Formats: sequence, structure tokens, C-alpha cells
Amino acid sequence: MIVAIIRPEQLEAVQQALNERDVYLMTVTDVRGCGRQRGYTELYRGNEVQIRLIPKLKLEIAVNEPFVEATIEAIVHAARTGTTGNIGDGKIFVISLEDSVRIRTGERGPESIGP
Repeated sequence: MIVAIIRPEQLEAVQQALNERDVYLMTVTDVRGCGRQRGYTELYRGNEVQIRLIPKLKLEIAVNEPFVEATIEAIVHAARTGTTGNIGDGKIFVISLEDSVRIRTGERGPESIGP
């Protein structure tokens, strides 16, 4: 299971990069969080307001072992801003997936993840 936190404006590029590597299935959730950016200051009705939680997208992608590295590589290259990246570009977490079940057919394990 690959969990990636990315900038919302990078979603299209990430999806395109994943599609080029035959990775199509994912769940996308709107989330808010903070990391090294620690938020930003915004002017609202004449007052400075500290915005600590920044809008991000959380992608959850279940892939079989042969697709793990290609998926990570696609996300890194598509989600990185500029040539060297910037603070706030995101994070990727790789989590062992013990089992999965396709509800429609009852298939379990790697067969339930594929198309």
C-alpha cells in the first residue's frame, strides 16, 4: 500500500505519470496538515491570520510488489515542483498490505488488486 501526500495542484501530473506505468486504481482524499512549512500568514479583513494546516491530497494506492518502485518513482517525479523540489511537495509512505479482498468476486490477495 502506497500512501502519498501531495500538493493539490500536482494531482493531474501524478495521475498521468501513474497511468503511463499502468497504475490506475487509487483513492484520493482532501486532507490538511503541516510539516516543515509550518503554515503561512494571510491577511484576512485587515488582520494577519496564521494558517497552520495546509490543504493537501492523500493518495492511497494498492499495488502488487512488481509495481511498487515504478509507482513511487512516478509520484516523486510528477509531484516534485521545480527541478530540485520545494518544501511542501509531500511525502510517500510504503506500508505492507497483509491482505485484500475484491468484494464483487471474493478474490483475495494479489489477484484482488489487479484489474
